[in-house]
Order: sequence, then C-alpha cells, then structure tokens
Amino acid sequence: MANQSSPYPILCASFNQDASYFVIGTSEGFKVFDSNTGRLCYERAIGAFIIVEMLFNSSLLAIVGAGEQPSLSPRRLCLFNTKTGAALRELNFLTSILAVRMNRKRLVVVLQDKTYVYDLNTVKILDAIDTVPNLKGLCGFSPSLDGCFLALPASTTKGLVLLYNVMELQSHCEIDAHRAPLAAITLSSNGTYIATASEQGTIIRVYLVSDATKSYSFRRGTYPSTIFSLSFGPSMQLPDILLATSSSGSLHVFSLGFAINQRSRKSSSILGSIIPDSVTDALDPAHHHVLHSSVTAGVKSNAVIRKVVKLADASSSGAEYCKATISIINYNGHFQEYSFSLNHQNEPSWTLDHELNLLTVVVSDDTFSS
Repeated sequence: MANQSSPYPILCASFNQDASYFVIGTSEGFKVFDSNTGRLCYERAIGAFIIVEMLFNSSLLAIVGAGEQPSLSPRRLCLFNTKTGAALRELNFLTSILAVRMNRKRLVVVLQDKTYVYDLNTVKILDAIDTVPNLKGLCGFSPSLDGCFLALPASTTKGLVLLYNVMELQSHCEIDAHRAPLAAITLSSNGTYIATASEQGTIIRVYLVSDATKSYSFRRGTYPSTIFSLSFGPSMQLPDILLATSSSGSLHVFSLGFAINQRSRKSSSILGSIIPDSVTDALDPAHHHVLHSSVTAGVKSNAVIRKVVKLADASSSGAEYCKATISIINYNGHFQEYSFSLNHQNEPSWTLDHELNLLTVVVSDDTFSS
C-alpha cells in the first residue's frame, strides 16, 4: 500500500507473489532485491514512487509516482520493463492510485471509490467495482489462477469484507469480520483462507473463503495496536502459520496447525463444551508466539513467511518441528531475516540470520547469501 506522507525513507515496500523478490520505492526511485540473498538486482533513480509491484520473477513492474514531478503523477500507472528500462504501457485515472495487484492474467487497480480489473496481457478493462471510500487503498489478493480472489472493505463503520472472484469477474461473498473498520487483510496464496484485523488490532480472525465460515480467532494483545501487515505461510492446503507485525514493534506468529490440535483436545473438556470455539481460541495464548522489539515501535513494516519446512525432532522419536523463514522490510530502511522454529511441545525459538541496510547497498554488492 502506498504512503504519500511517510516520514521514513521508504515510501512503499512489497514482496512479489512468491516472496522470492521484494521491491521498495523511495524519494529517489525504486529498487528490486533478491529475497534469498539480499542482493540488489535493479535500481532506477528517476524520482519518488509510492507504489512498486513486481510480477513473480519477471521483468515487469507496476509503478506509480508520488507526484513530485509532472511525469510521475499519482494518477498514472506505468507498466515498466526492467530489462529494457522502458514503459510498456501507461494507464491514467481521475484520482490517485492507492494500490495495485497482479497475477499472470489480471491487473487490479484500487482507487478511493472504485477498483478496476484489467486483462494483464491486453490491458483491456474487464470490470469496474464500486466500493465504499477506501482511503488507505486496503486490499487483499491471492495470485493463484484457480483461486484468485480480491478482498476489499465493504463498510466504513465496521469490518465488513467484500470478496470478489477476479478470474470469474463476480462477487463471491461478504464477511462480517469485525465490529471496528478494517486495518489489514491478507489472503493465502491459493485463495483458500483470508485473515483480517480491525483498527483496534486486538483480534485477528481467519475465515475459509469457500463458504465464508470463521476458522480461527486469535488474540494479538489486550491493548489496541495498528496492524501493519498480515501474511500466511506458503502452503497448498492449510497454511502452517500466520504472521503479523504491529505498531508495538513486535512480530506475532500464530500456529494454525497447533490450533487444530488444541480444538480437538478442548472439545472433550467441560470448558470446551460450554464456551464457543471463537471465544476460547481468542483467549487461549498457546498458539501465539511473540518476538518483542523485533522492529522499531511505530515504524511501518511489511513481513512475509518465505519458507516453512517440517523436520524430524531429534529430541522426540517420530515427532516433527516446524521451521519458518521470516523476512521483514522496515520503512526506516532496514531488512531483517529471522528463523523461527516451533518444536513438538509448541516451544518457539528465534534467530536473526541477516540484517541489511536497503538504502546503502549497491547493485554489484553480493551482500549476504542464505
């Protein structure tokens, strides 16, 4: 999501669809990095950018300027080829572009009161969706062609979500997720699950997209906090973990797999028989793990789970433990990569593997290798 009034050097930051690369926009231009190595692959210093989105590992970028120059209007979307250094196509709108999403067949452009869907190959408009005022350009997108959904706010007074099928060009459903307006939305990569947080930021909920049923309700904390990012782990089925960053400066990991085991045990207990699942899940902290002060409090951040692997736990015969690679872009200019492990007893461990200053690295510098 773009941030035109950011007090920090990074104006926008996003990972590509499989998190193998990430891009940032600054007051000077934009940069493309390899997530696995931290290597700066491409940079272009031609002015300030508030949106930079990359299509998988291709040379195609969707870029939007900050408006500091007439040629970089926030109302103009440029499809840019990093190989040729030239614009492939430009689209102009009546109001500022607030978000852009892509997969191999669709291009989605989010404005304040309307969202447009294009055929990416022909750049032909396919649909125009009227929306409630969406001042933050909030949206979620699943890039899979089989389950390609777009999630948009459907109310300005409560956390109502509109789910739209981008391939079939029709509304799928609405989900009444929170009492307060939405602050963050994410979809799993295959479009199976959606996670939401409200402006209160105390509860994060997960729904099954197919029938709009609530699957989980996690308590992030007791006091309100702004949720900066939500991210599911990569998986073709149920994601193993859900990640959140917030203005408190903490990194939150919710273990979905462990929550399933907790439910099966709880259902046979006296407490589980009288308290609804959504209530007890929100109150049970067993599947919630927090790394405090992982980023500077109040500084916007964007985090993803790049890899999740399950390995044999040497301390327990036949048991498995989960290991995840978590990458974080901080808008103050730093990139961090953590290893997160969760053993069969649900005990977490964290390791900071890499840290990088995104503003000083140069293209020829092979900064670190994973």
